[in-house]
Amino acid sequence: MINANLSMKNIMSFIVPITRFNRGEANKIFDEVNETGIKIVLKNNIRVGVLVEPGQYDEMVEMLEDYALFFEAEQRLNKVKPEETISEMQVMKDLGIRELDLEDINVELE
Repeated sequence: MINANLSMKNIMSFIVPITRFNRGEANKIFDEVNETGIKIVLKNNIRVGVLVEPGQYDEMVEMLEDYALFFEAEQRLNKVKPEETISEMQVMKDLGIRELDLEDINVELE
């Protein structure tokens, strides 16, 4: 992500006027995106787009997906009524599972 302590010169390096695209400099601009991580495209001094390096884009999408899952889990937890739940011990008892049975099991969570 972009460092919060940027100088004006550094900030200007992230800005690209749309006229550079019109002049056929797209390849050069995309190379710059890969170097800087981001470019803000301006048309008539108004932001019309943001170009982001693919890896950074993937990170942002993953963060949004994680947030959506967290939000969904939080909503579900808020709807749970304690009297409608079953304890872990009761589930294990109902299924005939002992603590000893779980000792050698490796579980990998994402």
